[in-house]
Amino acid sequence: MILEVALIDVVPGQEDQFAAAYRTARPVLTGTEGCRSVRMTRGVESPSRFVLLVEWDSVEAHLKNFRDTERFVEWRALIGPHFANPPLVEHFLDVPAEQS
Repeated sequence: MILEVALIDVVPGQEDQFAAAYRTARPVLTGTEGCRSVRMTRGVESPSRFVLLVEWDSVEAHLKNFRDTERFVEWRALIGPHFANPPLVEHFLDVPAEQS
């Protein structure tokens, strides 16, 4: 399992519009093959900053099943107008709690 983390800075004053756009766009993401879960969080100290957390089967599932498809174009068309700048997106692996 891969965790995609996207740091999203929204244009100040457009936070509520962004959250509404996310609610509309979320099914585009959750309906993608290889997508296990989706969670959006909002900053307490920085309310214009959001963090998107997506669990994928693999990096390839994210890239081939979403980023390289019309699903991504649709997703970005819905939420992108509220971005203050392009999101910072990285993939992460879990660190085992116990050594094998």
